[in-house]
Amino acid sequence: MRTVPLVKWMQCALLAALTGVFTWLSIPIDPVPINLATLAVFLAGGLLGAKYGAISQIIYLLLGVAGIPVFSKMRSGAGVLLGPTGGYIVGYIVAAWLVGLLAQRFGRKLKVLVPAMAAGAVCYYLLGTLWYIYSTGSGVLPALIMCVLPFLPGDAAKVAVAATLVRRLAPVLEKETAPIA
Repeated sequence: MRTVPLVKWMQCALLAALTGVFTWLSIPIDPVPINLATLAVFLAGGLLGAKYGAISQIIYLLLGVAGIPVFSKMRSGAGVLLGPTGGYIVGYIVAAWLVGLLAQRFGRKLKVLVPAMAAGAVCYYLLGTLWYIYSTGSGVLPALIMCVLPFLPGDAAKVAVAATLVRRLAPVLEKETAPIA
C-alpha cells in the first residue's frame, strides 16, 4: 500500500485555507458575491493535480459545513450548501479536479492551463447556476444574468493570474516534494 506523503496533505490543507481566505475578499453583491475563491480553486487543480486539487476543495467544503466561517460573508454550515450559492461551492470540487486532470494529462503550459481553467469555470457556473435555478425557482435567463455575466471579466483575470502562478510555482513544489535519494 502506497502512503501519501505528509507534504501532499499539507498542500491540500493550505489550498483549502487559501480558498476560505480568498472567499472573504469579496464584493458583497446578492445573490452571489464576487470573491477570489475561484483563484484558489484554479491554483488547487493546477498545482496539486486532479485528486489532491479536488481533495483540497472537499476539505474547504467540510470546514464550512463543520461551522468554520469559510464561506462568503463569513458564513458556515450545511444550510449554505442548501442555499442558492451551494452549487457553486460543490462546483469548486469538480472544477479543481478538471483543471488538475487536464494539467496532469497535457502539461502545465499556458496554452493548456488557460483553457483548463476556463473549463473549470464552466463546471462551477453550470453546477452553481443549475442549483440556483432549482433552489430559487428562477428562470434560466435571469439566473445567467445574475449569476454568470457579472463574473466573467473577473474570472478571466483570475484565470490569467492563476495560470501564470501555476507555471511559476509548480516546478518549485515538484522539487520540494521529490523523494530524497
